[in-house]
Amino acid sequence: MDWHQVWELVSLPDNVPIVLLLLMVPFYTWLAFREAGRNDRLIAELERDPDMRKTHHRVPYPWKPGWPKTVHVWPHLLKREFLAAIIVTVVMIVWSICLDAPLEEPANPSLTMNPSKAPWYFLGLQELLVYFDPWIAGVVLPSIILMGLMAIPYIDVNPLGNGYYTWKQRKFAIATFLFGFLVLWVLLVIIGTFIRGPGWLWFNLGETWDHHRVDHQVNYDLHELFGVTGAWQVIAFGAAFVGGFCAIVGGITHLWVVKCMPLMRKRMSLVQYATMLQLWVLMMLVVAKIIARLGFTVKNFLVTPWFNI
Repeated sequence: MDWHQVWELVSLPDNVPIVLLLLMVPFYTWLAFREAGRNDRLIAELERDPDMRKTHHRVPYPWKPGWPKTVHVWPHLLKREFLAAIIVTVVMIVWSICLDAPLEEPANPSLTMNPSKAPWYFLGLQELLVYFDPWIAGVVLPSIILMGLMAIPYIDVNPLGNGYYTWKQRKFAIATFLFGFLVLWVLLVIIGTFIRGPGWLWFNLGETWDHHRVDHQVNYDLHELFGVTGAWQVIAFGAAFVGGFCAIVGGITHLWVVKCMPLMRKRMSLVQYATMLQLWVLMMLVVAKIIARLGFTVKNFLVTPWFNI
């Protein structure tokens, strides 16, 4: 393994935020689950002891005489926010002094960089171009992500977990968010940053980036693997496969929700529930496309004269 190249890749000013992300995301995820575990144990104690529910102040840290049962915004919160702002300012000043801005020479139309990469926070979208047509990866999927984030407050009917960490009371919401954020965003950013090399080819971490490397890899559409021919037959086959996949994933998700979270299903209206299932199915479809492309060199499930999926 070429550790020198690994260090050069990691220490690039463009990639320093990714390294910090790799350290901070696991730490804060662990911290959140630690706090959630404390609260879940307290919730279990309160559920077992009715008398404790009447007097306990519902935080995992034991109350002692002389402690206020409520923490006021001033001065407790604002002091900590002001201190955090000072620390962040100092870190940014040191960062700007020690690391050069990742600026390059003026663009040269006769010389294209290889690999040509977007800023790190867009590398997830650039990696999606490997698996989807440009208009889907660059327009449709980001729009669905934004609309899905905006829809969350309207489809989330669980009143629990507001203002405190908990896993027991928010399993579905937390698991869905972590899967979408860590797998479908952070992982794609990491792949685009450290794994994709010249020609946007796959280079394992530490493997030397060979600018003359050519991979003779044949990508297939799904209908080609099954020997389906004819324009309308190809469209019908792809539509049946995508529709069947969505129906199966949606059915499994529905059974899971009904069996494991019946109260959530009862609280949701038909529109809320259908929106939630649709977003979940689309997320699983993205995962299926990534697995099919990387593992089986399948480019498209559905091929039409107008668009491909």
